[in-house]
Amino acid sequence: MVDVETVLIVEDEEKLATILAKYLSASGFESHVVMDGADVMTAFEKYKPSMVLLDIMLPNVDGITLCKQIRAQSQVPIIMTTAKVEEIDRLIGLEVGADDYVCKPYSPREVVARVKAIMRRVNYIAEQSQEALHGLEVDEQTFMAKFNNESISLTHVEFLLLKAMYVHPGRIFSRDKLMDHIYSDDRIVSDRTVDSHIKKLRKKLQSIAPEANFIHSIYGAGYKFEPI
Repeated sequence: MVDVETVLIVEDEEKLATILAKYLSASGFESHVVMDGADVMTAFEKYKPSMVLLDIMLPNVDGITLCKQIRAQSQVPIIMTTAKVEEIDRLIGLEVGADDYVCKPYSPREVVARVKAIMRRVNYIAEQSQEALHGLEVDEQTFMAKFNNESISLTHVEFLLLKAMYVHPGRIFSRDKLMDHIYSDDRIVSDRTVDSHIKKLRKKLQSIAPEANFIHSIYGAGYKFEPI
């Protein structure tokens, strides 16, 4: 029996939530609807969804806060939905850890297409977790990166930086978000520290893959990993 992927729809407009649930069901997804922000984390723990569609404007607890709460315990894909134009810059910068965003009003077909695209990427990475991702292999046991039979050793911080981006290709990570991945003690670290580690990591990757550019700088937002 094939496991059905579950989408948690967090949307306080009942009619819209019902439509999304029907479209997702027609595409082979199971869905659960939550309309109150205060109930989201309980539902998240109960249903353990494969994906979260998360509206920003919610009663009691807003979507930005919920996204941060989910990210504190899970890397499950999150698509934010918003009718607030002023929130777009924050979402694009991924300051809250979202994978994608959709502006209201939107087409349910577009939302389903976004869900499918992200889930294909996530499932592919899961299948390849112990194998090379487009030629680059990352070994968590030895802190080694390998490309075309060439290997390099990484420091602990360099490995954590690479791993954070490697398992989510295409996602833009702000410097603050990367700091959260490499330092778990809430220390104060400047953006330049992250930039310095990224520079050293790039140099090492280029030593084994001179024609590749795995780590991309996104002006005003941060960094992302793109497999070749």
